Amino acid sequence: ASLFVEDKYDGIRAQVHYDGTRLAIYSRTLDEITPSFPELHGELRALGARYILDGEIIAWKDGKAIPFSVLQQRLRRKDPTDLMASVPVVMFGFDLLLLDGDIWMDRSLEERRERLQSLRFGRAVQPAWWTVATEPQQLATRFREARDRGNEGLVIKRPESRYQPGKRGRQWVKLKEELATLDVAVVAAEHGHGKRANVLSDVTFAVRNGDRLVTIGKAYSGLTDVEISDLTEWFRQHTIADRGRVKLVEPKIVLEVAFDAVTRSDRHQSGYALRFPRIKRVRDDKTVEEINTLEDVQRIFEHQGQSRGGSSRAVTGRHLA
Repeated sequence: ASLFVEDKYDGIRAQVHYDGTRLAIYSRTLDEITPSFPELHGELRALGARYILDGEIIAWKDGKAIPFSVLQQRLRRKDPTDLMASVPVVMFGFDLLLLDGDIWMDRSLEERRERLQSLRFGRAVQPAWWTVATEPQQLATRFREARDRGNEGLVIKRPESRYQPGKRGRQWVKLKEELATLDVAVVAAEHGHGKRANVLSDVTFAVRNGDRLVTIGKAYSGLTDVEISDLTEWFRQHTIADRGRVKLVEPKIVLEVAFDAVTRSDRHQSGYALRFPRIKRVRDDKTVEEINTLEDVQRIFEHQGQSRGGSSRAVTGRHLA
């Protein structure tokens, strides 16, 4: 079967609404971010008369994506003028939801893509580049090319798929490669939500900084129900401070966590945060003295912009399923 393949951008998911007069750019969380990207306004107004466009805003320089942590600076400024030169952005449009009063969400992606290509794009606002793949090896080649452009990986879409807001399914599949993994120590655990409300499924973890442990992230996915149950019992027996929902625990459980990027953050003691962390496994074979250090994290942070990939695992046919 033929599949549409496009780059998975590491930026800000954005939806543009234009009614011929008012232009509004919304983030994934429905915050209006229009003032943060003034250099996009002119081309977005010229794109069409009335439309809703889905896409991604990324920091882009010399034909390559700049790390997401750099792009975040634009959102923290009320006036981004002084950052427009050092943190230039591009918006890649990849879907058309409405045009000239006609709703396009119920039409096939193939139809939406064809109409999208006919809009008046410029340099700051461009259509997302896509190709058609029919063989696994084509995906492997496109994956490497996307990584070389500084992007996260690929999004694989079925040509007949409809636009389904807020739904996750098999019509669109992300294909990403982990930046790296870190061995970390759990320092706190808290109750989850829903069916996990009675277990300590959400863990805060830390790396070493000399003889101290400094927090760097929180994860709640990746472990089986049995593992969560066993760890919950251990955490309760080794709690050193009970703060209601949150239990500070003895730092003896070592986890291997994967993540997509390292960003600067004042939320954690380390000064960094892991983007989209998930637990790979419990490292029963390691002690807290053997976990990764803050220096390791800093090294990853400095090099992630130069090489977005951690390893070079092959893309195989299972991703076409």
